[in-house]
Amino acid sequence: MNEKANYGNWVPEKALYTLFGAVIVLGVIAVAVQVALSEMVIAIIVGVLCILTLVMAIYMLICHETFAFGKGNMMAGVHEHLIKHLDWDGEGKLLDIGCGAAALTVYCAKAFPKAQITAMDHWGVEWNYAKEQCEKNAKIEGVADHIAFQKGDAAKLDFPDETFDAVVSNFVFHEVRTAKDKRDVVKEALRVLKKGGVFSFQDMFSQKALYGDMEEFVRILKEEGISEVHYIGNLEKKLDFIPGFVTTPWMISGMGIIYGKK
Repeated sequence: MNEKANYGNWVPEKALYTLFGAVIVLGVIAVAVQVALSEMVIAIIVGVLCILTLVMAIYMLICHETFAFGKGNMMAGVHEHLIKHLDWDGEGKLLDIGCGAAALTVYCAKAFPKAQITAMDHWGVEWNYAKEQCEKNAKIEGVADHIAFQKGDAAKLDFPDETFDAVVSNFVFHEVRTAKDKRDVVKEALRVLKKGGVFSFQDMFSQKALYGDMEEFVRILKEEGISEVHYIGNLEKKLDFIPGFVTTPWMISGMGIIYGKK
């Protein structure tokens, strides 16, 4: 059997194990309190907590299956949407910022077979991804020959100005802890883009707590020399492949895209 690439999931399996484990522990405690101590009130309280945790665990499992490649494929749909807004012929160099397990990177490599792709990520211990996993996925998918992976900080990219012909990033900028103002991460991504190059970024752009007034931000980018900038907000309410049950504040809320040409 051919080995399959492992791109992970927005809902980590560790989180599922933790939730279902908590359900078991709470269930045992509820029964033990009732049987051993005859404390009905405490048993009921713990039992209610157990049921609520079970509901959350089932919900997160459904979300996990919805996001998963080869199952619900919602993550694949998100990547396809991003690339549809990248007006590029595939000739030259492309940068994927915050590549994670290289799912978007591999998508780009297949969509633009002539491109030389650089993919970078922080790959911190808190994330269930690693550079070795990216390299393995690229090899399995048969695109390793035109992808280079490197560790880096999205807030301070280790590339000279105007290095790349295209730059992409998917749900990364809001996670960059080394930048207090997430707008600065967007500007840093545009710094390494060549004049006339194209970009497509998806993130929680419609969350004002993160990005403020996006229409204002678009005007600022244009004033700073970005020739073409488009913004579409609240995508979770507009894209047919995103089911309503994942559009919660703790899952996907305020999704947006900015794309255009420098």
